[in-house]
Amino acid sequence: MSADVLLEVVGVGKRYPRVHRRMDRVRSVLDAILNRPYRAHAQILQDIDFTLKRGESLALIGENGAGKSTLLRMICGIAEPSAGSVRLRGTVAPLLELGAGFHPDYSGRDNIRMNALLLGMASSEIDAKVQQVIDFAELGDYIDEPVKHYSSGMKVRLGFAVVASARPDLLITDEVLAVGDESFQKKCIAWIEEYLRDGGTLLLVSHSMYHVQKLCKHALWLHHGRVEAYGDVFDVSQRYLAWHERKTAQRRAEERLTMATGDYAVSAVAINGEDRDTPVTLPIHALLDVDVSLHSADGRPPVLAVGIKRHDGTPVYGVSSELDGVAPIRVSDQSYRFSIRYPELSLLPGTYTVALHAMDPEAIRLFDTVERTIVVTGRSREVGLVRLPHQWHRA
Repeated sequence: MSADVLLEVVGVGKRYPRVHRRMDRVRSVLDAILNRPYRAHAQILQDIDFTLKRGESLALIGENGAGKSTLLRMICGIAEPSAGSVRLRGTVAPLLELGAGFHPDYSGRDNIRMNALLLGMASSEIDAKVQQVIDFAELGDYIDEPVKHYSSGMKVRLGFAVVASARPDLLITDEVLAVGDESFQKKCIAWIEEYLRDGGTLLLVSHSMYHVQKLCKHALWLHHGRVEAYGDVFDVSQRYLAWHERKTAQRRAEERLTMATGDYAVSAVAINGEDRDTPVTLPIHALLDVDVSLHSADGRPPVLAVGIKRHDGTPVYGVSSELDGVAPIRVSDQSYRFSIRYPELSLLPGTYTVALHAMDPEAIRLFDTVERTIVVTGRSREVGLVRLPHQWHRA
């Protein structure tokens, strides 16, 4: 481990025994006594590798249950990895859980001294910084009240104030910026930015991509206990957000199918191959491909109606598979697919909506509608909605 590397995580894995049934509990105890791998276990983390150099800032991102907090506990020495190793150099200040390290019956002032000692500060240094911590926490008279009377936001204030006074080599935070009022959040962010400018090192866990992109230069995305992506913070966070948007769109589609039981519904839409519910940008006269999947509860082939309208709702053009005599492609007993292509879209520059309507096989009743936004770009002084082919002739 080179001198500039503060944290090195190599091949780290973590598994816990399954103890739901009595026999599982007996087996796990025997496995522990015999120092052998658990026969029935849940794999929380697997093959985690990364390094954190002095002065760097790394964000751990991922959905709940991905293993972020488990990884932080191993880095802090609270838990041991089942595989691999964690090597840490320098002083560390973790802010992992609300109230962690605080004695509930002691006052805030007493807890300042106790936590400062745990962070390795000398008694003389603590005496000099107690008032600084109190001022930063902004707890007023509550500083002499037992911590058990504090709200979650007040505990975060106190914990962060102690860490700020210690100025550790490595600061580890787990969602603490999500608690407390906005003014104190801004104060914490300002302190972290100053801490990083002065050469501090940050390991941040947050669901807020705003905080991740503002405070960190690198990011590691954990997905189902494995590293999904690791690198530049904007590249990784944008990949994570894109995945999250696809997951949300799929859930909405499933909810729509559930609500449309016995009827017909739009289950998936892709505009020029893009299946996210985000605007698709294309130049004037570009190719527009629309692929739509429809759900049919009774198995009969539905009808798809496609409409294009300006963003203010002004209709531009509409057509349906029934009008053009087009049958869908059968994908399964209850799923059909349509593809419609506009080889040279004549829309003038502006923002438009493509509306997809699921209809019954008789094209009488509309059951479901999904809309997607397209943005047509280009330079044009023409007015209206579409460009009509025309020629000028001199008599």
